[in-house]
Amino acid sequence: MKIAVVILNWNGKALLEKFLPSVVAYSKEATVYVADNASTDDSITFVTAAFPSVNIIKNKSNGGYAKGYNDALKGIDADVFCLLNSDIEVTKNWLTPVVETFKKEPNTAIIQPKILDYHNKTHFEYAGAAGGYLDKYAYPFCRGRIFDTIEKDKGQYNKNSQIFWASGACFFIRKQVFERLNGFDASFFAHMEEIDLCWRAFNFGYTSKYVGESKVYHVGGATLNASNPRKTYLNFRNSLFTLTKNAGGNTLFLIVIRLVLDGLAAFKFLLALKPAHSLAVLKAHFNFYFNLPRVLKQRKLMPRKGHYFRTKSIVWSYFISKKKTFKRL
Repeated sequence: MKIAVVILNWNGKALLEKFLPSVVAYSKEATVYVADNASTDDSITFVTAAFPSVNIIKNKSNGGYAKGYNDALKGIDADVFCLLNSDIEVTKNWLTPVVETFKKEPNTAIIQPKILDYHNKTHFEYAGAAGGYLDKYAYPFCRGRIFDTIEKDKGQYNKNSQIFWASGACFFIRKQVFERLNGFDASFFAHMEEIDLCWRAFNFGYTSKYVGESKVYHVGGATLNASNPRKTYLNFRNSLFTLTKNAGGNTLFLIVIRLVLDGLAAFKFLLALKPAHSLAVLKAHFNFYFNLPRVLKQRKLMPRKGHYFRTKSIVWSYFISKKKTFKRL
């Protein structure tokens, strides 16, 4: 089985200097690529000189995570793609259990490893933790991380299990499935595109899996951190895109509920003296309305099925019922 580990880079020389050594050292059974999104620093000069075994792909523009990977993966010969953030430290034998799972389970199309916090290695990391799910209103959450509550890794999620979505921080997918789904939705630019892809895979009958025997450490927020209103905008807008495209059942009702809840979130940002984030939610809604005809056309082209949610409302469970960990849901 041919594995391609593909690291998307944009002006990330410092991250490549720090984290590429572990990828090269512990990925002997894979071919490693750095896909550059038209960087203006000397990232590629550095990689070429320091790691001659690493293949370089030069994208013509910075299309973000979604278009960047769509462009880069077109020319790669592999059975499985591993899309790896440039701020991840991998561990010895991290690829072995993933490859074994793909070999044993032909319907498993997408895999995520255990993602721990690089700066606090006893705890899960925010972006993905031990695999993702959606609630009834399509709000994402993870095993090991619900909202801002991040669990300590005590081995409670060591067992391999089916999940609904895998983190884009370290995202394995079979090439044939990626191509069948036409890759990521490039209009997302960044954030939520992996959830959209996993939801489409689910609607086509594929399985996403968490493999706890594989472990990586993620810095997180290296491109856009949580304090950046641009991240708020992309998350709220792309979440609405994802829901509209993929949900089965009474989608209109779900969208109305989400718009109301988003409005409450915007008000909460205002009370917290974060007007830029409140404005970002408003801009996300206006962009969603503008793009709604296009998104509805995408919806018509894809199958849909229900029963995607793990719990009725993660907001209610967390804030009202005070269920702070996945096992209490």
